[in-house]
Amino acid sequence: MLVTSATPDSPRFLARQGVELRAHRKAGLRLVTVGVDGKELLSAVEQLRSHVHEAAFPLDIPGVDKALSSQSTLLKQLDDYVIPRLSSLDAPLLTVVGGSTGAGKSTLVNSLIGSVVSPYGVLRPTTRRPVLVHHPQDERWFTGSRILPDLARVTAGTGDDAGDGLDGAGGQVSDGQSVVRLIASETLPAGLALLDAPDIDSVVHANRNLAGQLFLAADLWLFVTTAARYADAVPWDFLRGAQEHGTSVAIVLDRVPPEAMEEIRTHLASMLRERGLASAPIFTVPETIVTADGLLAEREIARLRSWLSALARDAKARSIVVRRTLTGALKSIPDSALTLADASAEQEAATTALHYEVKAAYVEAMKSVEHAMTDGTLLRGEVLARWQEFVGTGQFLRQVEAGISRLRDRMAAAVRGNPPPTSGLGEALQSGVAELLTAQSRGASAAVLRRWRQLPGGAVLVTAHPELAEPGPETAAKVQRLVRDWQGEVLDLVRAEAKDRRTTARVFSFGVNGVGVILMLLVFSHTGGLSGGEAGIAGGSAVLAQRILEAIFGDQAVRNLAAQSRRKLVDRAQELYAGEQVRLHAAVSAVQVSAGQAGRITAAAAALEAAR
Repeated sequence: MLVTSATPDSPRFLARQGVELRAHRKAGLRLVTVGVDGKELLSAVEQLRSHVHEAAFPLDIPGVDKALSSQSTLLKQLDDYVIPRLSSLDAPLLTVVGGSTGAGKSTLVNSLIGSVVSPYGVLRPTTRRPVLVHHPQDERWFTGSRILPDLARVTAGTGDDAGDGLDGAGGQVSDGQSVVRLIASETLPAGLALLDAPDIDSVVHANRNLAGQLFLAADLWLFVTTAARYADAVPWDFLRGAQEHGTSVAIVLDRVPPEAMEEIRTHLASMLRERGLASAPIFTVPETIVTADGLLAEREIARLRSWLSALARDAKARSIVVRRTLTGALKSIPDSALTLADASAEQEAATTALHYEVKAAYVEAMKSVEHAMTDGTLLRGEVLARWQEFVGTGQFLRQVEAGISRLRDRMAAAVRGNPPPTSGLGEALQSGVAELLTAQSRGASAAVLRRWRQLPGGAVLVTAHPELAEPGPETAAKVQRLVRDWQGEVLDLVRAEAKDRRTTARVFSFGVNGVGVILMLLVFSHTGGLSGGEAGIAGGSAVLAQRILEAIFGDQAVRNLAAQSRRKLVDRAQELYAGEQVRLHAAVSAVQVSAGQAGRITAAAAALEAAR
């Protein structure tokens, strides 16, 4: 029974379509056009499809699963319906027959064809692979990859296993590849194809996914439900998707007790109106006994067959259905694309935050190094002991007050006789600086991973790269080389400063290495980080070092030498830490979206909207 009294080929039906078209225009649903505008629109869709296909969401952050699902759904919608339909508006109307398990979809399709083309039975799921029935004249529209390009084609007769393993071109079907069986039937009018889809609530996950994909490829949904299950949640989820995508829908209400026909039909019509599907025609099939072949009696499906045949015969009515569905699909695409653009922006923001924490941790490490270079913390323990060996016992500190000239004479005499042990002090300074740089590098690595764990996507990154918790394997050797090279630069500064003969003589009286070590000591001479007796000794050492150097070079030159030496060490430390950051940044970059991904998708969606 057909709810509306208007048939597809009647004036009332076409008038209704005109009302709907005006409503679509009022809602901003501009029907697609053919010709130059159509080509421009197709080009915009293909450009968007390219950007959506290239989009990647590698960082495991909240919402990434939804983004990947949306991307897959949009690509299927574009590949399976929008692009092929825009490319051939005159292709046959593809009607996908779908619904819940046991609703009678296959029985309905078989009855419309007049023979068993889709298997049925008591086992669930019954429809294990989709079956597409078409008129022989329309074969060319379906044997190729125009629609559903990722489904292999199997040509067969009416047997379920006939032709299995062979695609339309005679090649083998890949393992795990989804298949659609193509059946040519002259019972079906040219211009119309029926596709029997798997159950939307199938116990097999792959079948449910395939059903959703097939619905997105449809010009018209022929949705089959029963009197017992028409109010179930799963069917209405699919119907809501149809409403959102603007897909044309017709409802088959199957297995309706005759005495409850009017009541159930009225209730279903009310539910459809409430959900924005008031224009969907409802066909009812009473509870009945099927024939020996498992087919419905012709009188039970006569109205539905007449409606479908009228659509196939009337190019204008068929075009209205096709364009309405296509227009709705095109209208939904920009929103779907912008969802992906938003997800791309979230990925970009997450990786930016991860990169930032790397930089921040090493900026803090560098600040700690510079602070340690000026607060005197390096002048403790072994360094102080070696300094005292270098200048002798505490007598040198007492000589400071007696006059720097006499102190210099004493040092010169000491050098000519038994030179002070500069190597021990130099090694102690080298060891102290190396330990400082290594400790701060280790601390920065640990800080990065600790902060990453608190950021979206960071925990997975930490788990994937446990080696990043420590500095790189070559860091220790790099640090040792860095300090040696810096000490060499300090000695070069000393040599360069000894320009005139008198200064040269003073430097040589102490030895270049001796003066260089004293200068290194002065670089770390501030004592804000020490306390008690250690601070007093370090402070006295600094005063002595400065007095000696001032006697050799003059006070301004000493200040310049100390500043240059400190700057060279800072520059080398920054270079070291920049190298350490590379491997941390590389771990983030490996899961980073390509630059501008969100912008490209947004621009392509805007271009599609403009072309539409």
